[in-house]
Amino acid sequence: MSPKPGRKNRTRKIEKVPKKGNTRTKTKKTNKRKPQVVMCPYCGGRSEYTSSREVYHGKDYGMIYLCRPCEAYVGCHQGTAIPLGRLANAELRSAKMEAHRMFDPLWKDGDMNRHNAYAWLARELGLPTRYCHIGMFDVDQCQKVVEACVSLVNKKFRES
Repeated sequence: MSPKPGRKNRTRKIEKVPKKGNTRTKTKKTNKRKPQVVMCPYCGGRSEYTSSREVYHGKDYGMIYLCRPCEAYVGCHQGTAIPLGRLANAELRSAKMEAHRMFDPLWKDGDMNRHNAYAWLARELGLPTRYCHIGMFDVDQCQKVVEACVSLVNKKFRES
């Protein structure tokens, strides 16, 4: 089949690049299971990729990145070495838990789905939606999440 008159042929040939007997197409992929270099925002040191048993008293929740001197850690997406957010010390972990305690019911029990809830939160915080994730927030941003959620709940209560 030939292209329509006035249009360029947009089909491209993909070259096969053999790698030691493999004839698959060469593509650049990141290894999701290979530990990454995750720096501690508190001391500037390099975190250690280790089992969550180290911080959860022997209970295994998967792998984490841990900064021992700061007692800061972050979990990984299941089956990968990709961090769920940023390293968090005790203060930040507490702030994140409070933010989730206030935010999660908006999409778990409320009128919004998770995507719409994060889009609302992004607007409230003045962030692009793609950067709006509690796992990446600092203490001040977590406090703003709580304030925004309390304001929304109070507004809904006054309207009912």
